[in-house]
Amino acid sequence: MTHQARKRFGQNFLQDHSIIFNILAHAQPQQDQHWIEIGPGLGALTEPLLAAGVRLDVVELDRDLVGLLQKRFAGSSQLQIHSADALTFDFAALANDQQKLRIIGNLPYNISTPLMFHLLETANLVQDMHFMLQKEVVDRICAEPGSKQYGRLSVMMQYFCATEWLFDVPPESFDPIPKVMSAIVKLSPHSTPPVEIKDFKSFNQLVTQAFSQRRKTIRNSLRELVDAQQMQALSIDPGLRAEDLSLEDFARLNRHAML
Repeated sequence: MTHQARKRFGQNFLQDHSIIFNILAHAQPQQDQHWIEIGPGLGALTEPLLAAGVRLDVVELDRDLVGLLQKRFAGSSQLQIHSADALTFDFAALANDQQKLRIIGNLPYNISTPLMFHLLETANLVQDMHFMLQKEVVDRICAEPGSKQYGRLSVMMQYFCATEWLFDVPPESFDPIPKVMSAIVKLSPHSTPPVEIKDFKSFNQLVTQAFSQRRKTIRNSLRELVDAQQMQALSIDPGLRAEDLSLEDFARLNRHAML
């Protein structure tokens, strides 16, 4: 099976069998579970997932790869191949039984963040997600307050999910070899939100504004939304920067913000 990787689709095909084994050892696919694979590529993860006995939907944008996958797995009754763009795909439509979805994928670096937020629109239907991402993105997702990596992505992802870095993946594990280190992250949607917010739209606006001027103190970056007196009344120092605030701090500010 030959296929020339296409830069416009951000294709880097995983070929290291030890990495594939390690991913599946962490993910623990079980027979009859309902899995979704995003960007199956040449089927490096597809094959062992099917061997584990899962019911599998794969979403692939590249029509040439769709054709290759259809030929390779022509005899599999457990596999459904969707020729579609994951950024606009209706994942909720696949949750057609009582089982929560388990999602896995080697996400293209150029669309990984918007794709994850698209998936989180159906977080209540998802048990967990295992993603291969650029290591820098995984570091930001899992970052804690006070670190340089901590930002809007950290706050928003941790509002929706418990986040866990699993392991790093070197460039040599792919063909073609990317210029960046990758990592595997596990995202487990919360059954109930970890903090109370006013509403998601205003929460997102507040967090976005705070980090859009991350060198400024929140007294200045959020002054149109929450004044310094209110911050002090909430036991939040207005002299702090956005990167110093916890998820709970942002939630408290949101509940009292002028939004």
